[in-house]
Amino acid sequence: MIRRIADLHPPLARSLRILIATDAWRPQVNGVVRTLGRVTHELEAQGHQVEVVGPDRFRTLPCPTYPEIRLALLPGRRVARTIENFKPDCIHISTEGPIGRAARAWCLKHGHAFTTAYHTKFPEYVRARCAVPLAWSYAVVRRFHAPSTSVMVATDSIASELLAHGFTNIRRWSRGVDTELFRPRDDKDFLNLPRPIHLYVGRVAIEKNIEAFLELDLPGSKLVVGDGPQLPELKKRHPGAFFAGEKHGEELARHYAAADIFVFPSRTDTFGLVLLEALASGLPVAAYPVPGPLDVINGSGVGALHENLKSAIEAARDIDPGLCRAHALEFSWAASARQFLGNLAA
Repeated sequence: MIRRIADLHPPLARSLRILIATDAWRPQVNGVVRTLGRVTHELEAQGHQVEVVGPDRFRTLPCPTYPEIRLALLPGRRVARTIENFKPDCIHISTEGPIGRAARAWCLKHGHAFTTAYHTKFPEYVRARCAVPLAWSYAVVRRFHAPSTSVMVATDSIASELLAHGFTNIRRWSRGVDTELFRPRDDKDFLNLPRPIHLYVGRVAIEKNIEAFLELDLPGSKLVVGDGPQLPELKKRHPGAFFAGEKHGEELARHYAAADIFVFPSRTDTFGLVLLEALASGLPVAAYPVPGPLDVINGSGVGALHENLKSAIEAARDIDPGLCRAHALEFSWAASARQFLGNLAA
């Protein structure tokens, strides 16, 4: 009998053995990796045993158009062996790549319940690169998630979109932010750039729509923090912008805190952890009214959403940084981990 952890009465008191299969893992730098890393840390702090099966365990090949992302080469046997040796109570499949597919195949063969997550708007990403019809890509992704007991999504907007595309068994799994690391700071002169400083943080890739930001005529400076396949092209096309490269930890937090406005031009993110990091740092957000920003920002007064990105930026300039910080304090990784745990199947 398949049971969700949240439905057990009384709740399980014992430690659970949780296996997470993911094609996105360290040393990759993205929201999926940060989410899994923080939730794993929280689960282990609660006494659970977590085994993460990522591409670092396999021979890999570079992902087409994303050479920084390595895809496991024929991971089936090792994934199966790892599952059988670990003997998990719960299996969570985080991504639809080779490792995720290998874990899914093992679960289906052995009748083991599993959960999945929809971290990435994969059909939209494929269309941005290859012009594949959305209906085709959604059919493939929907088939992958169909046997899952719970398809975890970060926001209500994404849940509604997936329901419209025929997905079922959708459950919420929100995100958190480290409000001790990402916080307002006094050393704004750390960035010696003309103000106001408009900041983008994230992967520098075509699906992030960064050029919509860089093309704008704005006072002050445009600062891009991150790395990715589109970085050389954008540097060449926008010599007036500043590109700081990839930053982590304290250095990343200082960049947030020293900026004035956070600009989020993506139309395809399912959440956008960077939104919370910016808000925790006291930065108002300017973005399009799309899933992610709509769920994190809409109605809170901590950002401006508009189909004209420049109009959103202009409106965001008048927002109180203290309000942004207070909104971010409502999100915690401990709560995210509890929600994740409750969605798992045992």
